[in-house]
Amino acid sequence: MITLVIADDHAIVREGLKRIVADAGDLQVVAEAADGTQVMQVVREREFQVLVLDLSMPGRSGMELIRLVKAERPRLRILVLSMHAEQQYAVRAIKSGASGYLTKESAPALLVEAIRKIAGGGAFISAQVAEQLALGAMPGSAQAAPHEVLTEREFEVFRQLVSGLSVTDLAARLNLSVKTVSTHKSNLMQKLGVKNQSELVRYAMKHGIGGDEV
Repeated sequence: MITLVIADDHAIVREGLKRIVADAGDLQVVAEAADGTQVMQVVREREFQVLVLDLSMPGRSGMELIRLVKAERPRLRILVLSMHAEQQYAVRAIKSGASGYLTKESAPALLVEAIRKIAGGGAFISAQVAEQLALGAMPGSAQAAPHEVLTEREFEVFRQLVSGLSVTDLAARLNLSVKTVSTHKSNLMQKLGVKNQSELVRYAMKHGIGGDEV
């Protein structure tokens, strides 16, 4: 039996995932978590094999949470189940320590397949993501796109800004000062080579990067 924990801030999503898992027969949900704090509590207190993790939960950012989980439990397997398209987050998630990435639009059978595969020691990623990871590891590989060299915090600020949040609102959401968020905004705009909000939005649209509007 493969034991797992489901971490998502929406109760209806957790219920749906539990039903899918129950129908599989060889999978068992042993705990749930609704935010980053609960994830870390479960990781420290329960024994299980796979963490099915939503990236967009209250508390710590998704990539930071992946790294914290792996620091506590290096052998724990993590499957990211996200509303965000692969091109936005998959490579970052895998580099942070996840073993697989799946969008919430995927078929239930694919979720079960992904859990089984990573529980067995494998990885579950698309051919496109595998290629991106391989190219990034090759000496003399093509230079990364500007947004790929942003820090995790800069990337999070970038996403939220293009979703329509103001610097003040974003500071409140991330529990940071307005000055700190403004500094992140200035740094990321410089790295992306854009001069204003309109150019920032156009860059995001061109590269398929969006915020938490869903």
